[in-house]
Amino acid sequence: MSLAGEERKRGILYMLNEKGKVNVNELSQKFDVTTETIRRDLDELEKENKLKKVYGGAVKFAHEIEPAYHEREVSRAEEKRLIGQHAAKLIHDHDVLVIDEGSTAMQIIHCLEGKRELTILVCAIPALTLLIEYQKRGSFDGKIIFIGGEVNAKHLRVSGPIAEKMMEDFYVNKSFISVDGVSLEGGLSGFDYERALFTRKLVRSSETVVVVADSSKIGKRTVAKIADLSEAHYVVSNEGPPAGWEKPLQDMGVTWVP
Repeated sequence: MSLAGEERKRGILYMLNEKGKVNVNELSQKFDVTTETIRRDLDELEKENKLKKVYGGAVKFAHEIEPAYHEREVSRAEEKRLIGQHAAKLIHDHDVLVIDEGSTAMQIIHCLEGKRELTILVCAIPALTLLIEYQKRGSFDGKIIFIGGEVNAKHLRVSGPIAEKMMEDFYVNKSFISVDGVSLEGGLSGFDYERALFTRKLVRSSETVVVVADSSKIGKRTVAKIADLSEAHYVVSNEGPPAGWEKPLQDMGVTWVP
């Protein structure tokens, strides 16, 4: 398929994630191609298990679940590493910050060497372990605060009322949050409602909100709303924003990195 065809398929998936369904005639008009071309695109996307064709268009798969931490850790590893590098550039000496759980946010910790006198709050057990190890080596300079709460063994994180209550006692300069979906209409969203409530608390406790999300999360809306996209100050991803997002992002005051 041509580059234009791949871009069109990507655009179809963005629309599908935003709306939950797409219509052949509407897609034909939007991309200025024939309905036959759109149907071929949908056929290919269905073979790639990215949508389900229905009469007149296509719909999202009915059910998605959040992968376990060890599965997320190896998925899109290179993209997440680059996101961590870009996000770490937003951290300055003496910052008080919170790093959310998530395999993408974890990558930020690998890029903190040379930052001085940081105070970092974490809610993920792997993040805590990594920071302690770096502190022992002398490559992390600062304080580590672990946010207590109910432990989720599958995802190696804490959340719930105890963790939310603890965050009420802190104000941070910056929060780096992981999300499962970034959408113009649906905002920031996640798979798990309890975790979404806790992440919302991180957003509200922070002066600057930095969303870290690889390109598979962009244009996607999942079940539990965290916050409006306008509540973020930065979105750090491995690709630029989708076509047509530049003006809405500017109006909301959201900076896209890189």
